[in-house]
Amino acid sequence: MIDVHYFAAIPPGTHPPLASPDYRSTGLRAPKRPLLQLPPGLADPTDLTGPVFGRDTVTEADADLTIGADGEAVGQRIVVTGRLLDGSGRPIRRSLVEIWQANASGRYRHGGDQWPGTLDPNFTGGGRAMTDDDGCYRFTTIKPGAYPWGNHPNAWRPAHIHFSVFGWAFTQRLVTQMYFPDDPLFFQDPIFNSVPQAARARLVAAYDHDVTEEQWALGFRWDIVVRGPAATTFEGS
Repeated sequence: MIDVHYFAAIPPGTHPPLASPDYRSTGLRAPKRPLLQLPPGLADPTDLTGPVFGRDTVTEADADLTIGADGEAVGQRIVVTGRLLDGSGRPIRRSLVEIWQANASGRYRHGGDQWPGTLDPNFTGGGRAMTDDDGCYRFTTIKPGAYPWGNHPNAWRPAHIHFSVFGWAFTQRLVTQMYFPDDPLFFQDPIFNSVPQAARARLVAAYDHDVTEEQWALGFRWDIVVRGPAATTFEGS
């Protein structure tokens, strides 16, 4: 479980501003007034009472996105692994990690995604895994493609995978994005560039030849740190 009481504070320069002019949709959802923090006891009492995720609810098959109902997904297989850590570098054990992503053509399996990228019937784009006693997670998936979006002229999102991690309840869910090294689209992506420069490298996975599986899949390593001076950038933080 994620115990929020033991985390060091997140230093300034880790998270992007809630309103970032180049990222146009933040203008519609960023708060216009200062945020208020409810003291303990005034929030919903269910905030810290569930749900709790156990190993029996998640299987190894949930972490392999390359096998569909009727065959294998199309694209470059990759293994993405890393550790979920607290602000002191300690592993966060038996915690749920979820991912969702576009397919190799850069298209999500979602009714709202209607650009003419190819749909893959054997790729749902969603997976989940439990961290082990060392805080490690591991997914086998397909490297996502870039896709266009309407933020600015000729706008394309860099290849990325969305991650979420859970604590005791859905109210303790943290969401972030993992990018791939040396992506040529970083320069024009306002989501990536809204993150303070010193923290951007924490969102980029590293190629790891030891994780790479011969004649099967490329390997990438990416740790997620929930608090402290090395914290990963999270959405809405």
